[in-house]
Amino acid sequence: MADKTTDKRKRADAERTITAILDAALECFGTGPDATVTEIAKAAGVGRVTVYGHFDSLESIVDAVLIRSLAEADATFADLDLESGTAAEAVSRLLHAPWIFGRYRGLLAAATVHLGPEKVRRLHDQVFARIEAVIARGREAGEFRTDLPLPWMMASIYALTHAALGEADAGRVGREESVELLNTTLLGLLRGPVEVKTEGLRVEG
Repeated sequence: MADKTTDKRKRADAERTITAILDAALECFGTGPDATVTEIAKAAGVGRVTVYGHFDSLESIVDAVLIRSLAEADATFADLDLESGTAAEAVSRLLHAPWIFGRYRGLLAAATVHLGPEKVRRLHDQVFARIEAVIARGREAGEFRTDLPLPWMMASIYALTHAALGEADAGRVGREESVELLNTTLLGLLRGPVEVKTEGLRVEG
């Protein structure tokens, strides 16, 4: 019984240490993508040896932080009731969820540097599957355009979302403003070009 209690306590201690390291890494990446293991260890209140006892490299830390953040995002999206209301309303709820423009400042830049854009995109697959389902629903309902392939639209959404996040992280656009700009831009893309009525107008040459 004593051995089981000891093992349970050790596992709990290890989990708390890992959480502290990942939280510290997220905090450090908020100031730039070039945070070091030494800086992360200091922010976590542990030594480098302890960090390397759980993670074999800086890249593995970044990988773990990104996976955790995307799991939290997926859980947030699951609570948004994306099947209710119009697809456009669901898109707005997705974009106004606080996860992307709040807690995870700087993480995308760090992940891109240390993991590469292809892996970062692949890790987003589960989260973007929820977004794709909303877009597909809007297309079927006649809310969203169907003249562009769905994969192309999803790639555009991914690129625009991360461009907006980069602008906010760089301080060129306010975080709340970036959400509103992204919402307007994406809905414009999804709905397609606005038809301009010219009936009754005379164009003078």
